[in-house]
Amino acid sequence: MLEGVNITKHFGGLTALKNVNFNIKKGEILGLIGPNGA
Repeated sequence: MLEGVNITKHFGGLTALKNVNFNIKKGEILGLIGPNGA
C-alpha cells in the first residue's frame, strides 16, 4: 500500500498541491492527468 498524508507542493508562488491525502492499495492502478494531458 502507498499512502500520502497532507502533501503540499509549491512551485515558486504557485501552490500545485495543498493538503492532499491519498491511499493506493495493492493491485490498484492510479493515473493522474492534468489539464494539458500530462
